[in-house]
Parts: sequence; C-alpha cells; structure tokens
Amino acid sequence: MRADEYLALDALGLAERLRKKEVSSAEVLAAAEARCDAVNPKINAVIHRFAATAIGELPAEPSATPFWGVPFLVKDLDGTLANAPFCGGSRALRDYQAPTDSDLFRRYKEIGLAIFGKTNTPEFGIVAFTEPELFGATKNPWNLDHTPGGSSGGSAAAVAAGIVPVAHAGDGGGSIRIPASACGLFGLKPTRGRMPLGPVGEGWNGLVVPHVVSRTVRDSAAFLDATWADPKRGDVGAPYGPPPAPYPGNFLAEVTKIPRRLRIGFTSQSIFGKDTHADCTHALGEAMRACEALGHDVFETTLPLPAHGLHGRDALRRAYLVIVAAGVSAAVRETTRLTGRKVDAANFEPATWFLHQLGEALSAVDLEEARGTMFAATRAVSAAFSTLSAPTDGTFDLLATPTLAHPPARIGELALKPAERAGLALLRRAPVRALLERALDDLSKASFEKTPNTMLFNMTGQPAMSLPLHVDRHNLPIGVQFIAPFGDEATLLSLAGQLEAAAPWVGRYPKL
Repeated sequence: MRADEYLALDALGLAERLRKKEVSSAEVLAAAEARCDAVNPKINAVIHRFAATAIGELPAEPSATPFWGVPFLVKDLDGTLANAPFCGGSRALRDYQAPTDSDLFRRYKEIGLAIFGKTNTPEFGIVAFTEPELFGATKNPWNLDHTPGGSSGGSAAAVAAGIVPVAHAGDGGGSIRIPASACGLFGLKPTRGRMPLGPVGEGWNGLVVPHVVSRTVRDSAAFLDATWADPKRGDVGAPYGPPPAPYPGNFLAEVTKIPRRLRIGFTSQSIFGKDTHADCTHALGEAMRACEALGHDVFETTLPLPAHGLHGRDALRRAYLVIVAAGVSAAVRETTRLTGRKVDAANFEPATWFLHQLGEALSAVDLEEARGTMFAATRAVSAAFSTLSAPTDGTFDLLATPTLAHPPARIGELALKPAERAGLALLRRAPVRALLERALDDLSKASFEKTPNTMLFNMTGQPAMSLPLHVDRHNLPIGVQFIAPFGDEATLLSLAGQLEAAAPWVGRYPKL
C-alpha cells in the first residue's frame, strides 16, 4: 500500500478496502509502521511498539468485525492491554506489564483493530501538556516547538501526523478535546456513563470518559457505535447506566443527518480562567458565522456561574482539584499493589507527588463537599440548555466556546519553574495541611489559565466536542468546542458532520 493511499483514508475507508480484499491487513499495517518510522522520531508520540502481535490477535473473518485490520494505537493510560507495558507516564510503573485487557481495550480487539503500539501521556494524565520525565516531550506535528496538548497528546500527535487515522484517548478534564484542538483533529468526549470503564469502577469520581481522537467525524461516530456501554454487551455493575442512544443506536447515521435548526449560544469568556486570546475568540466567531450560514440561530450568552457561592467559579476550580487530588493519590497508592514497591517521592514527578500529598491530607468530608459543589453546578448549567419541546429565550440547544483560551503553548512553557519545584520540595518534607491548602489555592488560580473551558463539562457529565475550524498565523490549529445536553451526542455529531462537509479539514496534513 502506497504511503499516499494510506494517508488518504480514514479508519472506515481502510476497513472497506480490507473487506473488499483490495489490500491485505499486512500491507496496511506495514504502511502504518512505515509512517511511524518516518515521523515518530520527530514527534515522540508512540512510546511502545509491538507490531509483531497485532495481526496474530485479529479475528479470522474480515466481514465479522467493523474495523478488521485497521491499525490502531492506544494511550498508555485509561485502560490496560494484556501482556503490554502500562506506565501511565510514571517511573513508578516503568517495568510493569498489565495481566489483562480492560473492558474497552477488549472491545477494541473484538472489533478487529490491529493494535500495534501505545502513545505518550503525562504522568497519570494530570496536566494538559505531554512532557513526562519518563519518556520526554511529545511535539505538535504542526509546529514542533509547541505542545500537542494533553493528556492524550501522544494519540493526537500520532493521528495528526498520519501514523493512524484514529487513536484511543481519555478525557478527565479536557484530555480528548484539548489535544484535538491543538492538533487539528475531531475530538468528542462522550456523556458520563456512555463508555465502558471496567474492570475499575470509575475514574476521578466520574470525571473521566474514554473515547478516541480522529481525523473524521464519521470515524468517531462509528467507534462510539462499536464500543459504547450497551448493557447487552457487558459492563454489568457499572456505576452509571449508559444514557439512551439514538434509535436504533446508530451514531454513525447521525453524521449525515441534517440537524434541525439549532439555537446555539456562544461565549468567549474564559470559564475557569481570566482571559481569552484574540485568535481563539476569532476562531469562535468564524465558527458561529459558519453555523449561521447553515441556517442555525446563534447568539451570545453567559453561563449561569457566579464568581462565588456553591456553584461559583472559585468553588468549582477548587472542587475539581480536590477530586483530581483524591484520584491521583489513589493512583499513587495503586502502584504499590501493582509492583510491590513502596510508594516513594523519588518515583513520581513533583506535581504528582504534591497532588498525592494533598489527597492524603484531605478528608472524606472534603471530597463529599467537592462532589456537592460539582452536582450543584451540574443542575445550574443543565438548566441553561433547552429541551427539544420547550425552548425559551434564554436557553439554547448547544453551547459553543473556544476549546482552549490560548493557542498551544511552547514545549516547556507550562512545566514547573525552578522556584515552583523548590516550593514543592519543601512541601515533601513538611506536608502540613495548611501549607497544602494554600498551595491548592495558588494552583487553582494558575493552572486553568491556558485550558479553562473543558473541565466544567467533565463535572456536569455532558457530551462535548472540539472541531478543527481554524488555523492561526503560526500554523497552529485552534479548535472550537460545542456542548450538548446530557446524553445528546447525536446532535453534536449531526452538527459536526454538517460543518465538516461545509468546511472540510480532512485533507490537511502537517509537513514533517
């Protein structure tokens, strides 16, 4: 298979050629490997390769599975692959191999994907850039001086660079949408409960939802069809029941449907930060003009989130970090169970260890209060979305924002500064709760400035997507985020398909 042929096809296109036997699975995998060999040394997206086993694990019959033989990469987090390394970006797990497949990765095998590698991620997925000390920085294929975002930065960089047409990703605060925006891809975070998370109960108290990053909208929809947490396919005992799917459960069909006339509220206000860069505001404006040209009603709005109070921005930032700290601390403890090695600060990056210390210092009441804040905001935000039957003047069908408040940062720009490292080193020796609380307050004010617009919708559980609708003067993609009511991926996919057809982005590739 020629390189240009491989790059021209999305996952569904490759699967169709494989079903028709116009090309063999070995030829397609060889094309993916060749592309990886050519570009990965430049971008450092793929950190584990095991191509020798990919074809051997495929089901025997191409027609029996929707993605038979399609090359695929999984993020080194948000799921495990049997007998493959699982590091989560952490030195504490550098020698660990997972004994079993997680439920989602098992489904990836069942639908015929040729999984041949794993992609880079920041340690435990806690930051919005991909520069783990263990594996080094992943670079944005569109501009190698800049980050591809995180935490699914390795997957997004691999898809943007043409190694695979689609790759696994996971989103606990924007980790699908942020790298999709930074790398010029389509990224959908499904509704809470939509995707299988077994055998664990949930991630970060329900914030984490896995799915994919892709070049085309239809690939994302088809993956949703093939993998969502339909109770008939297992995931018995999951903490959240999956929301209803469009009858008869075909998300792919939604991509080619013309959506009804939608009321789209938009805001360029930074949700958890202070400022929005002019390029991101411009991208939002261009997107709204495109929606208006397609016949939708667009209007500027504000979110019902005051600065203070139970569901105010200050309380939400803090609640988000409390929930993440609890999750990170549990993950740090889990490394001992997996490896038998005692938890030690030397095996973790400073920011990770700080969150672990904070998680250890917080009480069950702190976590319960954070969850209460989250659910109060969920009710307030959900009330701003109209129902299909009774829209009012102040409500909307979809909300639109810039995905990021600023263009992708330079490599190293968001990493800890020497003074910050020194401060965290002091906290390691004297983990006094009062000092940790003050550090948390400082962190809550500073950590969301570049990526302030995605975390809220992990907290509310709503589906949200980033569309690659703009490129800035530095050749960096700028995404626009759309959010729908709980359970309504269908409307998002319909609008995404309409915008993709009106302003195609699929043929764009970085020059590497």
